Amino acid sequence: MNTYYSPLGTGEGVESDTKAYEVSLPVIPARDFQITDYGAVGDGLTDNTEMFRLAIAACAEAGGGRIVIPAGVWLTGPIVLRSRIELHVQAGALVTFSRNFDQYPLIASSFEGWQAVRCQSPIDGEQLEDIAITGEGIWDGGGEAWRPVKRSKMTASQWNRLVSSGGVVDHAGGDEAIWWPSTSALEGGAIANRLHLEQVCDVAAYEEVRDFLRPNMVSLRQCKRVLLDGPTFQNSPAWNLHPWASEHVTIRNVSVRNPWFSQNGDGLDIESCRHVLVEQSVFDVGDDAICLKSGKDAEGRELSLPSEYITIRNCTVYHGHGGFVIGSEMSGGVRHVRVSDCTFIGTDIGLRFKSARGRGGVVEDIQVERIYMKDIIMEAISFSFFYANQEGSARGSDLTQEVSEETPVFRDIQISDVVCAGAETALLVSGLPEMPLDGLVIQGYTVTARNGVQCAHAKHLRIAEMNAHITEGSLIHLHQCKGAELEAIEGVGADGRLLMVTGHESAGIVCRESDADTEGRQISVGPEVRSGVIIRR
Repeated sequence: MNTYYSPLGTGEGVESDTKAYEVSLPVIPARDFQITDYGAVGDGLTDNTEMFRLAIAACAEAGGGRIVIPAGVWLTGPIVLRSRIELHVQAGALVTFSRNFDQYPLIASSFEGWQAVRCQSPIDGEQLEDIAITGEGIWDGGGEAWRPVKRSKMTASQWNRLVSSGGVVDHAGGDEAIWWPSTSALEGGAIANRLHLEQVCDVAAYEEVRDFLRPNMVSLRQCKRVLLDGPTFQNSPAWNLHPWASEHVTIRNVSVRNPWFSQNGDGLDIESCRHVLVEQSVFDVGDDAICLKSGKDAEGRELSLPSEYITIRNCTVYHGHGGFVIGSEMSGGVRHVRVSDCTFIGTDIGLRFKSARGRGGVVEDIQVERIYMKDIIMEAISFSFFYANQEGSARGSDLTQEVSEETPVFRDIQISDVVCAGAETALLVSGLPEMPLDGLVIQGYTVTARNGVQCAHAKHLRIAEMNAHITEGSLIHLHQCKGAELEAIEGVGADGRLLMVTGHESAGIVCRESDADTEGRQISVGPEVRSGVIIRR
């Protein structure tokens, strides 16, 4: 067993906290099985699906071991893992998955927070123990055969080449053109959604929309003791790496790559998993990079499998809709998460927390420290609870709804020692008026951005030791916030204001800035704000 320590565990309960974060590695017998001994040929032409099946069967019948894939180009259909088996791709080995959809049978699986019928994943495993994928080789999911592509994300020559390759183009509703690999893929979404709403579980009923049901590249469901160490995973049909309802998962030294325009091209989606370590890995993907989830809406709440006891450290993200992300499918809860020493370069958003009414669930005890960011396109740090399946951070309103089990809760989140060299907005909070973000602490934050802090519907907020360089608006704008504390804030507002407070429900705003009301650091309140809201100390 390997024990990994929570990087932020201090004070009382450290011993129990450390034990909670232990992650066990798989135990696999030290015996090798050469894929070439089963007739596999690495010429990029030979279909090695049966050879992989034979090698895995022989290895499993022997009690487990390592299947070695040497240098070469190895074409295959989906690989179904078994317990106590390690797939080892040596340097120079490129495993490419078939573009023939008929090789991917429909199975009961999981996608975007729901139990669903999907095509079998290129690398697939369910209810397994002690499995690993190691080595310095490359796994290529052949995703270009499966994914739709938006016209807006291609140059004219790229788009023309794609359209001339086959497939169909959808111009429905006057929206932007989207290329689909087939008519079945184009029309499959509506049919698949109807079958899901009707709770049709018969796999055969989905056969006509197989082309639409593109799989995640690596799908590991209800597995224990999993190790991914060393390879590159690239070009997935949908999400790239997806452990679901699994325990003791270690992901280290991997490279995860998808084209920047890849639809649903997430890097790593850890969903409803316990005891997870992700470290020393690089992500360059088309959607969220490192993402924590736990099911969607009523189904996720009923399953009630949180993602918990998760450590993420020393990772780099070059492109993604978010560098580190929680949500939006978090209905089973996310808790006890430690993130440290990560670098995000050019991501749409840096630290991204998202949800929506209807999700429910609780996100709590999240600690993030030592994050370094550059050229973030939108928000460096974002909390948006009005997610509508669109890119970016949706802004909400002051209209409240009744609190119920469908109301998401985010609380007790600490972010410290962050540097961001360039962003549209330093910090955005768009909380629910009926359930504000509760207990956010931002401490030790140096940021250069166009806009400063824009925070709506939060309580028990603390921002301390922030050095912000902004070019538009107030340094900090708090709207409908209760119980906020500002201390050791450096920088000036582009509009001359250190702090702007709006909203008739704002209350208890403590400002510990002795030089407030000096040039560039004025404090002002909206006409609707009650007297005595600002407390100066």
